[in-house]
Amino acid sequence: MVTDLNDDFKNDSSTATSDAGHRLETEHAAQALALVHTLLSWAESQVRADTSDGHALVMPLVNADIELRWVLEGLHPADVAYVLEALPLDERLHVWGLVNPDQDGEILLEVSDSVRETLIADMSRQELVAATESLDADEIAELADDLPREVVEEVAENMPIEERAQFRAVMSYPDDAVGSAMDFEMLTVSEDMTLDMVLRQLRGMEELPEQTDQIFVVDKDGVLRGSLSLDRILVNQSDILVADVMRDDVLQLNPLDDMDDAAQAFERYDLVSAPVVDGQNRLVGRLTIDEVVDAIREQGESEVLAQVGLKEEQDIFSSVPNAVRNRAPWLLVNLFTAGTASYVASRFDGTVQHIVVLAFLMSIVAGIGGNSGNQTMTLIIRALALGQITGSNVQDLVRKELAVTSLIGLGGGLIAAVFAYVISGSASLGAVMMASMFINMLVGAGMGMLVPMVREKMGKDPAVGSSVLLTFATDTFGFLIFLGLATIFLL
Repeated sequence: MVTDLNDDFKNDSSTATSDAGHRLETEHAAQALALVHTLLSWAESQVRADTSDGHALVMPLVNADIELRWVLEGLHPADVAYVLEALPLDERLHVWGLVNPDQDGEILLEVSDSVRETLIADMSRQELVAATESLDADEIAELADDLPREVVEEVAENMPIEERAQFRAVMSYPDDAVGSAMDFEMLTVSEDMTLDMVLRQLRGMEELPEQTDQIFVVDKDGVLRGSLSLDRILVNQSDILVADVMRDDVLQLNPLDDMDDAAQAFERYDLVSAPVVDGQNRLVGRLTIDEVVDAIREQGESEVLAQVGLKEEQDIFSSVPNAVRNRAPWLLVNLFTAGTASYVASRFDGTVQHIVVLAFLMSIVAGIGGNSGNQTMTLIIRALALGQITGSNVQDLVRKELAVTSLIGLGGGLIAAVFAYVISGSASLGAVMMASMFINMLVGAGMGMLVPMVREKMGKDPAVGSSVLLTFATDTFGFLIFLGLATIFLL
């Protein structure tokens, strides 16, 4: 909702409820989780009590549930989400049933997508509508993909016209676009107002929108003219016009801008909020730091999981079939790649039989090549995410990485050669060890650059399955190079 300070502000007759009296003594989600576990265990022990005739006696759980409700009531919605995500499904649903319904919507926003699905599946249509109606338009849009269609339609029909338009606007943008995360609660002023007028009207408000660090200056058509930071209101004389102290060099975002690019801008310029404008430079919303932090966290988690072929936000207590479907595909790929590497090694069984020490050394060659490749690949994936790799600098980057790997490979290969000579007494074996490690580290560096770059070029996530493919290359080529050189020069 855009709050125009040109309008007269009217105080809401209802007063905001303070949560100061609803704090858990520990105020730490981890300690709250431990307390929830204790109460659940105690409740379970009360469910079945052996009687003298050997039958189970069902005991009332009123006291345990009252204690659990008290604990949950004292937690911030984000901490309740933390607790729910750390509980097995049956316990999660039991605790979810004890949560204050007034918090349901905020908690659904905080939990991961996979956990949210389990909670929504346990709620009736009426409960979902009640939980969702209390949220803002942009928050409802965030949940819309996980809610039943009929719930979304009912909630949308009950929205005021302005909020309904905002909701449909957010829903029209891709999930990774700024428009899908923008907020509509913001303050606007006109250039011809004095700072005293702005300050008096601010004081007439019950509260400011969250993450308010600046007020946007617009003309009568809603076109963004600049911004007025709160500190400029406080440090300047009250009779000064907004136009005289406002900033006109404000970073502006478009609803179709990528969230990753917006996050980089927030980090680079230390922003708390930024205006979102349309093609005619009209102010349509704002992006705030809390949404950016969420996007950065999700991106980081996604990259870590994607490197080993896992989907993002997998519920750790998901059902066995779901977990198998999530993990099995890339593990099967890994099984194939490992089998290929083993097959390559088996082709040199005669060499290994003649020089048994090769069986112990070849794993070093493969392992060091893989670690070298992982270092390069991590740097490349990060650079791709930051947009630092372009067609004009890619050749320089490749040359630099190969130079670094070559120097490290020579040094590491020399150490490995000395080690091989010490345990075998063969200078020739040491030379083969050094050459193999050097070449395989170059293979690892090459694959560490090639895999993510090719996937990025194909429009795919450069991190997905990258470590699996890298391991395949360094293991297979490591065995081939080491045992091949050993066959040529040592037999």
